[in-house]
Amino acid sequence: MKLIRHGELNNEKTGIILDNISYDTSAFGEDYNERFFGTNGLERLKTWVMKNLGALPVVAEGVRLGSPIARPSKIVCIGLNYVDHARETGATPPPEPVIFMKSTTALAGPNDNIVIPRNSKKTDWEVELAVVIGRRASYVSEAEAMSYVAGYCLHNDVSEREFQIERSGTWDKGKGCDTFAPMGPWMATPDEVGDVHNLRLWLTVNGKKMQDGTTSNFIFNIPFLISYTSQFMTLLPGDVISTGTPAGVGLGMTPNVYLQPGDIVELGIDKLGQARQKVQAYA
Repeated sequence: MKLIRHGELNNEKTGIILDNISYDTSAFGEDYNERFFGTNGLERLKTWVMKNLGALPVVAEGVRLGSPIARPSKIVCIGLNYVDHARETGATPPPEPVIFMKSTTALAGPNDNIVIPRNSKKTDWEVELAVVIGRRASYVSEAEAMSYVAGYCLHNDVSEREFQIERSGTWDKGKGCDTFAPMGPWMATPDEVGDVHNLRLWLTVNGKKMQDGTTSNFIFNIPFLISYTSQFMTLLPGDVISTGTPAGVGLGMTPNVYLQPGDIVELGIDKLGQARQKVQAYA
């Protein structure tokens, strides 16, 4: 299945994509949130859709898409998970995963504007594969980790590099600004994706290719990341693990290149769709 959420900001309705047609599923009566994923919601939704397929309203073309999942309890991110990205930023590939958090208030729709924060000089882009957790996970073994996956979606881990690196403390300062976690257009269940460790991901700025990588170049694969993260915190249904970005970020260029108001960022991952975000200054 492919899950979507559509409509006005903070008033999104649920939906599903079948045969490239988007249908409204708001009559199902549940948002795609912790309770939904934690109570076998995907299977319950599938059964409900099959019973009601002929009566489902079609979502109109051009309707705004929100994040395909409702605000999770946490967005966990993995830093430096591609060797080429670590090297371009002057970092040594880590012996263990680097974990940081994005604020859940950073969550945005796939085509919403990226807002450059007040006093920002170094807002950057990062195309990433995001994993959505399907059930409560604590001290999970690597062998069983994939059974905890509800699905996958496209994520732009927008980052303010001065806040992240030069303002003392952890990376979180540069990662959690409003609009810094655009997700979607949809969340695809594992059966829709196939080999998640062989997906191409790419990003352009104003039509110029900046990133073009593949998940086959992960340093740490998804089962390991889920198991590893669950040793330090309980992952709840609907939580997100964002798996890192390949080379091609603005921080890694000489001279550095950062986003400016009016820029257009486009990005995509095989089987997980594409997104388009316009950059605007904080008003």
